[in-house]
Amino acid sequence: AVVSTQSTGLWKVSERRYKLDGFNLYDEYGVQRDVQSINTLRIPHLVPVNEILVEATTKKVYDKAHVYHINSISLNSDDETYLSADDLRINLWHMEYTNVCYNIVDIKPVVMEDLTEVITAAKFHPTHCNHFVYTSSKGTIRLCDMRARALCDQHSKLFEEPEDSTTKSFFSEIISSVSDVKFSSCGRYMVSRDYLTVKLWDLNMDTRPVETYNVHEYLRSKLCSLYENDCIFDKFEVVWGGPSNSILTGSYNNFFRVFDRNNSKDACFEASRESAKPKTQLKHCKVSVGPKRRKDEINVDLLDFSHKILHAHWHPKDNVIAVAATNNLYLFTGK
Repeated sequence: AVVSTQSTGLWKVSERRYKLDGFNLYDEYGVQRDVQSINTLRIPHLVPVNEILVEATTKKVYDKAHVYHINSISLNSDDETYLSADDLRINLWHMEYTNVCYNIVDIKPVVMEDLTEVITAAKFHPTHCNHFVYTSSKGTIRLCDMRARALCDQHSKLFEEPEDSTTKSFFSEIISSVSDVKFSSCGRYMVSRDYLTVKLWDLNMDTRPVETYNVHEYLRSKLCSLYENDCIFDKFEVVWGGPSNSILTGSYNNFFRVFDRNNSKDACFEASRESAKPKTQLKHCKVSVGPKRRKDEINVDLLDFSHKILHAHWHPKDNVIAVAATNNLYLFTGK
């Protein structure tokens, strides 16, 4: 986990079912007792607690290797190493050593004025410990092989969608920036997220994505206002669901969208206190762009851009998803 903006840490998460009781110098509330009133000697012992306590304890901190803010970390399939990435560098760590790391990607130019792109995300392959990918603000995904060279300044494959000249605008480069990338469980595919779309890539075909899903195409006409309020720079995560048959990502107004690859359908839901009540079935949310709207639709001008779902996760085995909306965490389970 990320300890601060420039360091990472190894944490131990545990459950406490018992607590210590029977101290001599302190009472049950932790207040120090009068020594003069102590006339018996008690032996501290463990007693069960009414509610299970979950504790997170820092075991190791890996720091002094990043100058810029860390944007992603990824555990390797060898369960011994992991990578951490900031805007210009990717470092490889061994979990046993906190003061030594290896720089495997460095895109920092000699003169910072020559900088044309930054690293936005990085991820290890789920089965091949020598392969990893990293994405850039120019919308590219680079696959690197650590067996080829120590410094992976040259990629093995470059995944990039050809630019459509008919839709090119001032915002084209901004909205094409890849904010997240994830491998499928089999390692054959990877899914990436930019501002407006989710793209599915086959590692055997780097010329174009095999599938493209629109997340909130209705915002294309609002790019100018989104640029003025800095929302266009928001970084949305994307996750796989189940056996890589579904894809989940967030949007504005606390909306999140689920894409079903089996039937090429998608559904939009809202994370709210009402929808999080027990036994409440999620209702589909629809957005209208014209002056007229149906009863079950919300106009795009009424969307709340301060409420957004940037982070989400899908349970690797069960049909359970977690979405973070502002300062709330919502858990939803499927049938």
